[in-house]
Amino acid sequence: MLSMDIIIVYPETVPVFSGVFVGNEQFSQTPGKVNLMSVTNSHSGTNVHEVADGIYRINTPVKVLGAGGFSFNQYLIIDDDCLLFHTGLRKMFPLVREAVASIIPVENLRYIAFSHVEADECGSLNEWLAAAPRSMPLCGSVAAMVSVGDLADRAPHAAADNELIPLGKHTVRWFDTPHLPHAWDCGFLTEELTATLLCGDLFTQGGSAHPPITETDILGPSEAFRHKMDYFSHTKNARGMIERLASTNPSTLACMHGSAWRGDGAKLLRDLADALSA
Repeated sequence: MLSMDIIIVYPETVPVFSGVFVGNEQFSQTPGKVNLMSVTNSHSGTNVHEVADGIYRINTPVKVLGAGGFSFNQYLIIDDDCLLFHTGLRKMFPLVREAVASIIPVENLRYIAFSHVEADECGSLNEWLAAAPRSMPLCGSVAAMVSVGDLADRAPHAAADNELIPLGKHTVRWFDTPHLPHAWDCGFLTEELTATLLCGDLFTQGGSAHPPITETDILGPSEAFRHKMDYFSHTKNARGMIERLASTNPSTLACMHGSAWRGDGAKLLRDLADALSA
């Protein structure tokens, strides 16, 4: 979501979390399964954590000079055709590549997907295409037409609205969401098996010390951040597009900035629509 020129100072200490946070209590993600967060770079604090079956959150906490803490997340879906959603900023490529390589061989990536054209969404797209020779960009048809067909070193898969893309046991579905939260080319992916919505900037949480996944409130913090930054486009069609996303009944929201979230995703999305209409 941050496409401005920023100076990043990595945290001196790395917050370590495991499991799911509900209020001040901590629970394991899956009974009988160890869910420790793996720090893949001790200098930057870049870390990985499985937030749904076969879906990993890659997180880099940062300090932005003059603006406090922030975080950047990418999501990796492991399957026959592996998919990365969000590339991260171009200058973060070595950190994100290192994190991906801690889970799978980087060359196994098939799709480099993103919501819309912006530095933290696809800034390192061509670096990923070079690192994974079988991979291709995956984006909406508008992004493919106006930007990605030219700026990418390989032709993109231009997903149509409501298109299903099978990965193996996982399947993702593309939703066009023009101008939600911003950018004409914006869209999101749902993952059908795990009921995960890769929701990009919809619930952006400021700060850098977030648990990997939470069941506590993220709407309040994201609304506070939205009112401060005013990065939504104020499209009149927001409620209808959010309702389409809510109708998929997601149980995990894979947020690009801050914690991923688990719970009644349909209700939280409708609460967001109400907040945008207030």
